[in-house]
Amino acid sequence: MASFSKRLLQLAMFIHTLIYRLSHGRLLNVGDHIILLTTIGRKSGQMRTVPLYSVHDGDAYVVIGSYGGADAHPAWYHNLQARAHALVTDRGQTLPVIAAVVEGTEYERLWALLTTENPNYERYRSRTARTIPIVRLHHRGASQPMP
Repeated sequence: MASFSKRLLQLAMFIHTLIYRLSHGRLLNVGDHIILLTTIGRKSGQMRTVPLYSVHDGDAYVVIGSYGGADAHPAWYHNLQARAHALVTDRGQTLPVIAAVVEGTEYERLWALLTTENPNYERYRSRTARTIPIVRLHHRGASQPMP
């Protein structure tokens, strides 16, 4: 992704996260279901938070690493690959989760669900040769802190 485009996306995500936190998710969830995903940076060890579109599948959140169709996976995806424990903030409530990458027939089922909810993902897929990852975030219980 071009440097200017990447910085613009980072600024937009920062502003989106700030508005989400200040409004407890009420201002940015019109028509979509936006959550905040907090991971631990695989290189920095710092907590990193990004707003993501999600759908529910049973009691799990499902997110997609589209990165707008860029040729690289988003940083949050790499962070989850290094450390699957994360936090999800949904309308002011924060839950500990564990991430699992979805594959096979389950991937196809969830891709259909995600693209029905948000058709832009098909456009993003047409922009890149990589397989866009889908990640399921399962609640892991309050007694398990983020390592």
